Amino acid sequence: MLRKELRRAVLAALAALSIACTGTSTGTSPDSTSPKTDGSSTVDASKNHGDLKTPAPDATIADAGKGDAVATRCGDGKCQSGETVSNCPADCSAAPTIWSPRPGTSWQWQLTGKLDTTLKVKMYDIDLFDNSASTIAAIKKNGAAVICYFSAGSYEAWRSDAKTIPSAARGKKMSGWDELWLDVRHSGVHAVMLKRLDLAKSKGCDGVEPDNVDGYTNDTGFPLKGADQLAYNRLLAKEAHKRGLSIGLKNDVDQAAQLVGDFDWALNEECVKYKECSRLSPFIKAGKAVFHVEYTPTNKGTVCGTTKPLSFDSMIKKMNLDAWLDRC
Repeated sequence: MLRKELRRAVLAALAALSIACTGTSTGTSPDSTSPKTDGSSTVDASKNHGDLKTPAPDATIADAGKGDAVATRCGDGKCQSGETVSNCPADCSAAPTIWSPRPGTSWQWQLTGKLDTTLKVKMYDIDLFDNSASTIAAIKKNGAAVICYFSAGSYEAWRSDAKTIPSAARGKKMSGWDELWLDVRHSGVHAVMLKRLDLAKSKGCDGVEPDNVDGYTNDTGFPLKGADQLAYNRLLAKEAHKRGLSIGLKNDVDQAAQLVGDFDWALNEECVKYKECSRLSPFIKAGKAVFHVEYTPTNKGTVCGTTKPLSFDSMIKKMNLDAWLDRC
């Protein structure tokens, strides 16, 4: 008897709840589109309410916070994390496309002598300081990307901005070159290199080749560690990308696997001579070009026989890096 009375009470409560939600008794099945007396439509709770999902309070708060952050940053001219073409077209629709060469990209590397711009190649690597914006524009007009070389790890007294590098950041003489190693941890060095990236951008370079970014493996006069080099190289990559510039990892083969995600391609000198070409395989596996040079005198058969199977873009050059080349 008690069970029957309890059952009746439950059914009565459910009926009352149904009436409260739908405005009709459980004995009828109103058409969800039938007009009410006030001209509006009746909502079928059985069809709609069950599809509504209440978000977790934490998720709602987090999403709102993200939206506020995006709204605050949008319009600063930079397509930052959390911003997209949809929620911030002012910044992201104009985001630059960074030159990202794949294996099989033809190239020329010339840092001295009269620049030969007649080669039918997809990339020219030339000196940042020694070439004008008009020269760079002319090369690009012929369909080639232009990469601009500068030393990011050594002091070169003849550069126009050399005096701005703090004396305290100048170290020991580089073996075989009239240059001094730099303390890449020094904020003054960072400031100079960021201005060089600005110069590359202003001249119209598509990317940069910062040289001497493996000082930690040399006797620089500073107690540089691998972590110091990683931090500096990643700073250069991040700042280059901020400016829409492509950037290549120059040598530093011991850290190639750690830096492949930060750099767009690699450029190596004499990995055949030093038997270290395999260390650059992470770039090839990632679909990123490895530009490679061996210097004369060398055996072309050995060079090309070693690097062709690795999908490197190799050539033989003179040490002074003039216009002459012998391509694999």
